[in-house]
This record gives sequence, C-alpha cells and structure tokens, in this order.
Amino acid sequence: MKRCIEKNEKDIIRFYTFPCFVTLFQTKLSSADKPAQDSEEIRLQDMLMNMLTPYIREDLNKYYYPKILKDFSPQVSPWLIEVIETRRVNGFRGLIMEITVDIEPDDGGHHVPVGKDRMTYRISYGPSVELIKHTHLATYDLPPEVQEPSSFDLNKLPSLFKRARQV
Repeated sequence: MKRCIEKNEKDIIRFYTFPCFVTLFQTKLSSADKPAQDSEEIRLQDMLMNMLTPYIREDLNKYYYPKILKDFSPQVSPWLIEVIETRRVNGFRGLIMEITVDIEPDDGGHHVPVGKDRMTYRISYGPSVELIKHTHLATYDLPPEVQEPSSFDLNKLPSLFKRARQV
C-alpha cells in the first residue's frame, strides 16, 4: 500500500512539473500553426489545460456574472486556451510553477466570444491551483441574435408535427 502511495505521489509531481517545463521550450501556436500530428508535448499541454479549465471557468464566472453577463455564465474550451508564459517561482529546485494564459470565453451555445482575459495561476504540489492575477483585456458586444431570448415556442410543437405528418 505504501509503495502504491509513493508511486502516485511521484506521478503527480511529474504530471504537474513536466508540462510546465515542456511549455518553456514550446513555441506559441496560433490557429494557423496548428501541428499536423500529435506529440508528447501537445498531449502534456492538453492535459494541463484540461486540469486548469475548471479553475479558469470558476474564476471567469465570478468576474463576468452578473457584472458583464446577466443571462448566462461564460464558457471556456480547453483547446482554445493560449499559453503565454510558464515559469518556476523558486528557480529550478522549486516545484511551485506559474502559468499565464489568454482566454476568450464564449456564450457556450453559439460559441460567440464574450471577451478576452489574461490570467496567471500558481500551481504547486497538493495539487494547489491559485489565481494570482486576472487582467480583463476586452469585452465584446454580442450580436442581437445571441442577446435576445429565443422566439421558439414549445406550445407550437403539436401543430408543427401535424403539418409534418400531412406532407
């Protein structure tokens, strides 16, 4: 049992430190520069984004709702998070990392961006994930079709089905 716990602790340390170390050497990928094939670096960065996304969503929700968005909470897609910078806080010997990301949260339904934010998180063993800096860069206006509630009326469904059967 003890051996299993030690192995899991080592795996956790590798999982959190290696992606940050790898992204130090990774160049920023714009949408036009997406790689044509998978790699260890991309998988590790994707795993880190999957792990961070719930924290990012929660922090963006606190900022956007209801101050900017009143009808819905902003949504974040892990594959659209752009890593700006990673660094070790206490030099190479430390296991405390910082990662800065740019995010364009969207409305969640039509995937219309609602703003742009830069967020810096401190990640340490535990795991512990802490937002240490949030800069709201822009608020985007939503198109009218996203702002207005849907005109779809559930009460009209029976008559629509009758017409469909007659045709």
